[in-house]
Amino acid sequence: MPDNFFSSLTGRDMAVDLGTANTVIYVRGKGIVLNEPSVIAVNVRDGRPVAVGIEAKRMVGRTPSHIEAIRPLKDGVIADFEICEKMLSYFIRKAHNRRWGKPRMVICVPSGITGVEQRAVQEAAEYAGARKPAYIIEEPMAAAIGAGLPVQEPTGNMIVDIGGGTSEVAVISLGGIVTSQSIRVAGDEVDQAIVNFVKKEYGLAIGQRTAEEVKIALGSAWPLLEELQAEIRGRDLMTGLPKTIITTTDEVREAIEEPVSAIIDAVKVTLDKTPPELAADIMDKGVCLAGGGALLNGLDARLHHETGMPIVIAPNPLHAVAVGSGQSLEEFDALKSVLFSSTAY
Repeated sequence: MPDNFFSSLTGRDMAVDLGTANTVIYVRGKGIVLNEPSVIAVNVRDGRPVAVGIEAKRMVGRTPSHIEAIRPLKDGVIADFEICEKMLSYFIRKAHNRRWGKPRMVICVPSGITGVEQRAVQEAAEYAGARKPAYIIEEPMAAAIGAGLPVQEPTGNMIVDIGGGTSEVAVISLGGIVTSQSIRVAGDEVDQAIVNFVKKEYGLAIGQRTAEEVKIALGSAWPLLEELQAEIRGRDLMTGLPKTIITTTDEVREAIEEPVSAIIDAVKVTLDKTPPELAADIMDKGVCLAGGGALLNGLDARLHHETGMPIVIAPNPLHAVAVGSGQSLEEFDALKSVLFSSTAY
């Protein structure tokens, strides 16, 4: 009874996957309670937030001059501290729904970030209402826990987490990262490659949202049994008028080849640096894919072709990081070793 009373006073523990594309919040004992785009629309005149999350994403590319839709994270790190803190405060209030009481919080960060970037994330969480110290977990570790890999055992577990801003590749054994590679090439770069391709080939200007829709509908990393085609609407760069073109999965595959190759190279480099005993374990168990990028059609087949390793996709790739960081709260004492706290600095 006193324990429950104490936790109701201090606020429920929560884990935050503060992603470049989406923010997912996991509340201890409840599971995932919030999954919204990491976008905030701000009134430029007074700095007041107009909309956050889903509402704000609908405004991207459609705002009048006095409203700006901002993504405060770029490549997995905070690009605009003040705006990020406002967005995080809103999400925490929405998930927490208590006026007082500060929740204990675990936040995910890419494995390649600097100490300064890591402190910025912790300070944003503490300003936004987290109890001190805010705990940090590296994304590949959280993704591996969320994908159900036995991270605490003395065997090699390989995880490839492809998010919006970063792709993380790591080999984990005995609750620690043995070798890892973090590259700032992921979903956003794939979208940008589609924007550039359509502009160059068809003289058509499209926005990031349209590019994302094309990626989901037509994107693939490996030839399909049946190639598809779809219409893309945009603005003709020559006439300035709206125009529709038809493109195919073949063309889109060619367009996104560069970012996809960069991700595959990161996997190869990590495998190259893996100790032989752990490499043998990975050969048995396979490489696990997580994050939104794991949903790219044919990526598993392409990776298998390039590395010769068995490839498995995590049960719920989009939420693997949030579930894994939530798991570290549910089993706080058992998994405490994988967390860093701000008192460590």
